[in-house]
Amino acid sequence: METKDILKSLREKNNLTQEQMAERVMVTRQAVSRWETGETQPNPETLKLLSRQFDVSINTLLGSPRQIICQCCGMPLNEDDLISREPDGSYNEDYCKWCYEDGGFVYESKESMIDFLIGHMPNPDNLTEEERRSRFDAFLSQLKHWK
Repeated sequence: METKDILKSLREKNNLTQEQMAERVMVTRQAVSRWETGETQPNPETLKLLSRQFDVSINTLLGSPRQIICQCCGMPLNEDDLISREPDGSYNEDYCKWCYEDGGFVYESKESMIDFLIGHMPNPDNLTEEERRSRFDAFLSQLKHWK
């Protein structure tokens, strides 16, 4: 779906007129109308307001144009309920809800993350623990949180 369709769908799902939606995010009714026709798109600050107002990620509002992954564990974040939240309830699209919660990181070190992965990830190639640790370390080292 395109942003224009997503915004209209969210508005209708919440039984709002364009005027009511405009009031909630502090824009004009005409701005909402232009979004829904695809003439314009909300600016970044308005996208944040819409995200909070309708409890969806900005990525979802934009029609999921990018594949986002947790920058701590590498898990794909293809559904909003997998994305972490800040203490104020806003989405933090950099991390999954298991790696980042209540404004803090669950794993204090890359080693503790690797320990978790060793204990919970399948090993279909029957690699030794040392080989698995090395592969996990190489993968995690590419993610923003562990650089």
